[in-house]
Amino acid sequence: MFDNSTQARAERLHRFETGAGFLAALDQSGGSTPQALSAYGIGPDDYADEAEMFELIHAARSRVIASRAFTGDRILGAILFGGTLDRRVEGLDVVDHLWNAKGVLTFLKIDVGLDEVRDGVRPMREIPGLDATLADAAARGVFGTKERSFILAADPVGIETAVTQQIRIAEHVLAAGLVPILEPEIDISAPDKTEAEEQLKEALLRGLDRLSVPGRVAVKVTLPTIDGFYADLMAHPRVARVAALSGGYRRDDANARLSRNPGMIASFSRALLDGLGAKQTDEEFDATLDASIASIHRASIA
Repeated sequence: MFDNSTQARAERLHRFETGAGFLAALDQSGGSTPQALSAYGIGPDDYADEAEMFELIHAARSRVIASRAFTGDRILGAILFGGTLDRRVEGLDVVDHLWNAKGVLTFLKIDVGLDEVRDGVRPMREIPGLDATLADAAARGVFGTKERSFILAADPVGIETAVTQQIRIAEHVLAAGLVPILEPEIDISAPDKTEAEEQLKEALLRGLDRLSVPGRVAVKVTLPTIDGFYADLMAHPRVARVAALSGGYRRDDANARLSRNPGMIASFSRALLDGLGAKQTDEEFDATLDASIASIHRASIA
């Protein structure tokens, strides 16, 4: 059973705010699953329909979570796709397994994809049944959420719109007793990425100042162009952690950039799973994952 008492929740919050480690992004959903499976060595000819596709990606995720390399001394939290909550790992409910067997906090991806480009950004689509989803997640013992929007260019109107939407959803999440991860990702190929980062940071600081619900949030941002750029965001009293997404940078490059930003922790997906394959033996799989986790953990505590 999952302990969801007030004391247990406080202990998990303390772990998140102060613990060493990084976030493993295992939240590939419908649109990104074929690409993730292909990188794992499973092509579209290996499954007949969407149901089989999701069975295969869950098997891959389960192999990661069950690995001897995947433990709470280096993994602070795991971000999961909604469908994963109804599945099991090694015979256990996935949230219970992650916390009770591994010491890893659970975050739920709650966005349902991106809207069309407006003013240089792709905001989130409206999330149907948001409050019901949050209540169910809290009842299952989920610790927090993640919600992603995507910034393609430095446009102050678009960036303000994206951040305002992130703050509004974060207030719903906090009211449900969960910790939101705001994720306004900036495209690493944006020609004006540095300017977009400046606009984003200022918009985030303004948004955090007007949060109307008690509690602290996390923020997940693209690795910045300027080292140490998000130090003042980390110092904001409403911010529990600031995490960095790899955004398409290869693992060695992402780790090097992260290590130059003290206080930030990784929240990697592709950079974490790179090199893993369906045909690897358990020994090969665990060794590859262990090396990946070790390198990202070092960069997160540098």
